[in-house]
Amino acid sequence: MALPAREQLKYWGIAAVVLIVTLWFLGNVLLPFVLGGAIAYFLDPVADRLEKMGFSRVTATAIITVVGVFGFVFAMLLVIPALVGQAVELFNVAPTLFANLRDFLIERFPEIMDTESPLRQSLVSVGETIQARGGELLNTLLSSAAGIINIIMLFVIVPVVAVYLLLDWDNMVARIDELLPRDHAPTIRKLATDIDQTLASFIRGMGTVCIILGTYYAVALMLIGLQFGLVVGFVAGLVTFIPYLGALIGGALAIGLAFFQFWGDWVSIGLVAGVFVLGQVIEGNVLTPKLVGSSVGLHPVWLILALSIFGTLFGFVGMLVAVPVAAAIGVVARFAAGQYLGSRLYRGLSDQDTE
Repeated sequence: MALPAREQLKYWGIAAVVLIVTLWFLGNVLLPFVLGGAIAYFLDPVADRLEKMGFSRVTATAIITVVGVFGFVFAMLLVIPALVGQAVELFNVAPTLFANLRDFLIERFPEIMDTESPLRQSLVSVGETIQARGGELLNTLLSSAAGIINIIMLFVIVPVVAVYLLLDWDNMVARIDELLPRDHAPTIRKLATDIDQTLASFIRGMGTVCIILGTYYAVALMLIGLQFGLVVGFVAGLVTFIPYLGALIGGALAIGLAFFQFWGDWVSIGLVAGVFVLGQVIEGNVLTPKLVGSSVGLHPVWLILALSIFGTLFGFVGMLVAVPVAAAIGVVARFAAGQYLGSRLYRGLSDQDTE
């Protein structure tokens, strides 16, 4: 006989509290395992596709690992040093850029940019703050012994965890399915399938879109000759998972830098703007429909709220688990809403009156 609803709610509530407390106290410890699990989840369809081509799971995992190692080495030798160098340089020249903006505004609008003007003082303050805080942050990350050790541990533990999870992914899913309570197994499988579809559409799909768009923006801006094009492309691609925000932030940053660098060369400025317009056209008409789908179920406002709450409560690990948890809550909420609409609580006695 199944447990009463009140007893089930008690046990599931206890499980949820244990999970939250674990994340709270072990957030930093769990970071490599969360990252490794996310990588394994992202690459599982690739391994499944290789298995359908006739490779064993071990061979498929080995192929993915070799390709990943070569990609990581390429990034470490070519992309990451240039990215860090451009980011440091951008922080250093920020006061100069704001000074140029101040001089431009003084020339064009002298009445509002006098010496005591709040706008002028704000521009100077913003530039100095970016240089001081940005440089301080980068120096702290790069010079801290603990930070270096943590980075090394991530580079060692995350790949190992990802490889082992990818190798045993199907076996782990089957084992978890065997442990499901029998009375509720069909419902849990249905919810898990819906959550997986939502996550697959959003994380795998949007992750691929972010990589493609970030690469496109960085390469196109560097070909145009824009300084810090790699950083701008990286930032624009990184925040593309929030609709319109990536193009808005990246476009504003790129066009602002283009104005300073190419002032008077309207062709180059137009090319920079055209890069982001074309990127939005490609994303909206090709990449997102093909890779993400038309209905993911994660509203941008709900996504931002989840990232803010989990980031505040659990730090960086919270931000990593925010999207999966938000997707799961969304699926469960839609399921609960469907159950409610079919219940006597919602329908009342109106159906009996019409019969």
